[in-house]
Parts: sequence; C-alpha cells; structure tokens
Amino acid sequence: MTTRRSFLKIGVVGAITLAAGGAIYRMANPPASDTPFKLDGEAQAVLAAIIPAMLAGVLPSEPAARAAAVTAATARTQAAILGLPLATQKEVRDLFGLLALAPARRWLAGVSGNWEQADPQQVAAFLQSWRTHRLGLLQTGYMALHDLILGPWYADPSTWESIGYPGPLKELLK
Repeated sequence: MTTRRSFLKIGVVGAITLAAGGAIYRMANPPASDTPFKLDGEAQAVLAAIIPAMLAGVLPSEPAARAAAVTAATARTQAAILGLPLATQKEVRDLFGLLALAPARRWLAGVSGNWEQADPQQVAAFLQSWRTHRLGLLQTGYMALHDLILGPWYADPSTWESIGYPGPLKELLK
C-alpha cells in the first residue's frame, strides 16, 4: 500500500529527474534563438518516423519511391519551418528537442527505442494519443506536427494526384 509520504517522495524524485534531464539536454544543445532552425539528425529521425504515420494512405507502396517521398516531405517540412517567425521556430525546435530526449520520448510518446527503430503502429498510436489528449499542450504539439507535415505535402502539385485533386481551376490562375 502506498502511503502519502512515499507518493510525495516519488513525485519529488520524478520532478527532479525531469528537470535534470531538461537541464542536461539544454547544456548539450544550447538554444540559438536568433538563428533559423535547421533539422538536425535527431529531428530528421523524428520526422522520418512520423511522416509515414501521418501520410499513411498517400505514400507510395514501393520502398524506393516511399523513401524518396519521405525525403521530399522532410525537405518540404524544413522549408515550411524556415518560413515561420524565429520565435515560432524556437518553439518547433523545443518540440523536436522534447521528442528527441529519451525519457520524454518514452513517457510522452510511448516510443521506447530510437526513432529509427520505432514501430509504425507505435508512432501512429502516439500521434492519436496526442491528438485526443486531455492536455491542450500535447494537442498543440500534435497540431504543429500535423500542419508542418501535411501543409507542405499537399501544397506541392506533385502530391495532388494521390488524393484525386485535379488542381485549381484554370480560370483562377489568370
């Protein structure tokens, strides 16, 4: 039986552990608030795991074409991030930093290993849980990922065929 005292001790130890993890991450990856956010290796690994889950029904099934589509989606996402104000880019950097941090990846996303080895069903479950989570902060994180991936994907005319969109009316292009 858990006593109130042991419950409080566990809570304090957990809070200290998370704070120490965040401090270690910040020391290892100092914020660069005045520079545009360039997707590093860890952020690219996060995207390489999330993009196939977000675009599950529209990515090509052939492995080489699928890999090329994920690479193109990553490049489009990077371009979309660079189009955001620097303050917003910092928030996106923090989101990717959180997802790259092993304890946060495990507790918040439910991904126990590296993103490179993440199971697609596990990633889809993580996205669904954030989409419907009772905490607005996690819902906002999901919406940011959703908009940063799907917006640039469907803005590119080469992807319109996958959803049967013929393109804008010719009369509107004049």
